[in-house]
Amino acid sequence: MLSWIWGHTLHGVYHDIIECLTAALEARDPYSEDHSQRVADMAFDLARRVGIKGAELENIHMAAHLHDIGKIGVPDQILRKPGRLLPHEWAVIKRHPEIGYKILTKSRRLSSIARLVLYHHERWDGKGYPAGLKGEAIPLGSRIIALCDAIDAMTSERPYRPALTWHHCWEEVVANKAIQFDAVLVEAAEALWPMWEEKWSLKKVAG
Repeated sequence: MLSWIWGHTLHGVYHDIIECLTAALEARDPYSEDHSQRVADMAFDLARRVGIKGAELENIHMAAHLHDIGKIGVPDQILRKPGRLLPHEWAVIKRHPEIGYKILTKSRRLSSIARLVLYHHERWDGKGYPAGLKGEAIPLGSRIIALCDAIDAMTSERPYRPALTWHHCWEEVVANKAIQFDAVLVEAAEALWPMWEEKWSLKKVAG
């Protein structure tokens, strides 16, 4: 009984830590304010849709909440720039998965989550970063987060470009099936699309 109570308490503590880390990023980056929550919710839905359960499902959910935590290490003038990034600024932004990995691996208990965060910008065709992993060499959780992250980015309005409609976003996702995204995950996302669109069709402009 005591071990169950301790395990339940520890689980709650980790959730609290994750919420604090996410809040720290949101304080610096207005775009992240609701983005991490939406990506986490979508990743949870999609992971369950493809049959993931238990601790693996929980790890994916937590990693999705923290996928951008490495942006804490990005200078404000780049992180909060209202326009498009220059090539050297984009190179700095692309370091955020590795920064996030280093932050999370400070805790051994978060190492599996850290690995999912590290690879969430890899692409199915091997043209992603930071490692250029390809296909199933990319952890499944990272592939799930990558798709959900891209969906939310495309359907969110930014100061330098309008949001795509959910219809046009779906066209982009399908066009990149088995190129940028895992085809199995794209097919699973199709069944979830009406629910996601209804839930998040109206979003604030990121200031």
